[in-house]
Amino acid sequence: MVSIMDEALRLEVGQKVLEVGAGSGWHAAILAEIIAPKGAPRSEWGHVYTLEIVQGLADLSRKNIINSGYGDRVTIVQGDGSKGYSEKAPFDRILVTSAAPSVPKPLVDQLKSGGVMVIPIGSASLFQNLTRVSKELEGKISEENLGGVGFIPLTGEFGHRA
Repeated sequence: MVSIMDEALRLEVGQKVLEVGAGSGWHAAILAEIIAPKGAPRSEWGHVYTLEIVQGLADLSRKNIINSGYGDRVTIVQGDGSKGYSEKAPFDRILVTSAAPSVPKPLVDQLKSGGVMVIPIGSASLFQNLTRVSKELEGKISEENLGGVGFIPLTGEFGHRA
């Protein structure tokens, strides 16, 4: 699933990426390896900002990112990822790793023109559609269904309500 989502994002060296749902930090490290590979000149590196709503997971992710050598390419922030991270917007790419009831408007607003977001959309239980959201240069938004998936629910203001 990680490979499918990363391919759907159309990642490139130098991009600024927002990940919603840091978890252990593993996926953020993979994103960093793609957009900021050690072999590329540092001036060409992109950066990953990853949000985690659960304080304990944000702490774990931060520790894992630092211990694995990605601390210079990944920033972990504890907060409500459904609202995005306006302090560093706009983003070339946004990856959401939990299912939202619909595409959160703050995330669309923080997506750069020409940007891509990949997000599971659907119910809080069992089945959702993996959706690629593209923001055209003129600001038009399009959505593409990439197939059925099963993710945990996105929590927060624009996520599923408990």
